[in-house]
Amino acid sequence: MIEARGEPRKGDGHHEAFAVSDREFTGYQRLVYQEAGIWLSPAKKALLVGRLSRRLRELGGLSFGAYLSRVGDDAAERVRMLDAICTHETRFFREPKHFEFLEREVLPRWRAHGDTGSGEGRRVRVWSAGCSSGEEPFTLAMVLRHHLPAEEGWDIDILATDLSTRVLERARQALWPVDKAGEIPRHYLRAYMLKGTGSQEGKMKAGPELRSLVRFQRVNLNDGQGLMGRFDLVFCRNVLIYFDAASKARAVERLLSHLSPHGLLFLGHSESMAGLGGRVRTLMPTVYALRSPVGGPAPRG
Repeated sequence: MIEARGEPRKGDGHHEAFAVSDREFTGYQRLVYQEAGIWLSPAKKALLVGRLSRRLRELGGLSFGAYLSRVGDDAAERVRMLDAICTHETRFFREPKHFEFLEREVLPRWRAHGDTGSGEGRRVRVWSAGCSSGEEPFTLAMVLRHHLPAEEGWDIDILATDLSTRVLERARQALWPVDKAGEIPRHYLRAYMLKGTGSQEGKMKAGPELRSLVRFQRVNLNDGQGLMGRFDLVFCRNVLIYFDAASKARAVERLLSHLSPHGLLFLGHSESMAGLGGRVRTLMPTVYALRSPVGGPAPRG
């Protein structure tokens, strides 16, 4: 999502050829909000210049005004614009209390339920919304596969979505710098990650078992088009902080509409359901379940 990082420094000649007027910036504010529900505050003006300058050069040195006219008429270019201005920051096992809660409280109950129910009770669907470069969905894949093994008939389906087509391409590769290995507990690292050799030296890749669990799709939380079905776990962490009250309410409603009756919604540590939580109850900070029906979470198809 959009963060105030990498902004051009005052007097940085790299961006001096490009400038955006206040009127043009207002046009970008409206367009980004209309497309993605993300509000660019006036403080993000320098960030916009820094992020879009490269694209303007690629298009032969278009001005910000000319580019604004172009993206207004070109849906594919609007996607590229959003790709350019979004920053994606993530890591494996980010906010570890969420995964501790899954391992300690949720998955043992699910496994017990699966042992007493039919095969349908061993199917788990997960949505990682705002998946960035893939660390979150592959963390979920490791945790779920470890606790819900395939040999016991557990069927795990993880949908990883993001607004950015560029970052989804990176996530599909399931390839990261080996420096990220330190973020992964050793037993998971040994079981599920492959160390690169030869031309892939210095990298690590998710093994084929994990890759088979995760599928990718571009989804814009502002409209939710193309998303179907309900999920037992919905992770949407550190995404809603970029929305204003109205677009946040719409996104939360969309998230809850795709939550199974006994499903769980996970938000980021700096997010809350304050003013939006009439339909949910809090299980722990930033973890929510629907108020009805009453009962412990159980996987549903």
